[in-house]
Parts: sequence; C-alpha cells; structure tokens
Amino acid sequence: MFKEFKEFALKGNVVDMAVGIILGVAFGAIIKSLVDDLLMPPLGLILGSADFTNLFLIVKEGATPGPFATLADAHKAGAVTINYGLFINTIVNFLIVAFALFLVIRNMNEIRRRTEKPAAEAAPTTKECPYCLSSIAIKATRCPNCTSELKSS
Repeated sequence: MFKEFKEFALKGNVVDMAVGIILGVAFGAIIKSLVDDLLMPPLGLILGSADFTNLFLIVKEGATPGPFATLADAHKAGAVTINYGLFINTIVNFLIVAFALFLVIRNMNEIRRRTEKPAAEAAPTTKECPYCLSSIAIKATRCPNCTSELKSS
C-alpha cells in the first residue's frame, strides 16, 4: 500500500497540480496586495470611503427593539437581518480583484507576445501538377495522376 501511495503521490500530474496550487495561492496574495495596497486607497478617496457594511434590512427584531445604527448593534440585539450591504461590498471587491487580475494577465500576455519568436512556416511538402492541377509530392518528377513528366525546379 505504501508503494502504491508513493507512486500516486509522485506522479507528474499530482506534483504539477500541487505546484499550481502553491503558485495560485502566492499569486492570490500578490493580487490581494495589489488591490488592498495600490488600488483601494485612491479608489477610497474617489468614492469618499464608500462602505455599504451597515446597509441591512431587519427581518425579525431581537431581544432589544431597533432601530439599530450598525449591523453589529443589530446582531448584538439578536435581530435577524438581510445584509445586502455586505453583499454589495463583496461584489465591489470581486469586481476590483477581477479587474486587477485582468490587468496583470493582460500585461503578462503582452510581455510573452513580445518575447516569443514567431513560428517559422513549415516548408511545403506538396506542389500542384501544371497539367492536371492535382496535388503531388514536391520531389515528384512525374505526376502519378496524369503521368506527365514534370520539370525539376
């Protein structure tokens, strides 16, 4: 059983997957830092520190009757709430992270495009018979279809 586990764990695709996950987590940290440290501060200034956290609807009053100034106060009182403000924050954060990731991937693809050499065109392996217009091997001296002798070129 140990031998089978060792074979499974050391297969190329398992190791590749592990490396991919580790790199994904590290890349996620880079994107999170990009969003939190570089994009959010100026965006917060532009939006006036917009925070939708305290937007909620009370479904059922708790032990202490409302109104509640914050979501935390409502939860302390035991109120059941629909937290649409948190949902809006989550959507906004997702859009910002998705846009930041788009910019990073777009720039990486542009760099890759600049550094990659264009693939050389493959040399043709066939030519057209000038008499019957059928496709024949490039080194052919006689057409297999019409039996015409071909000039060497």
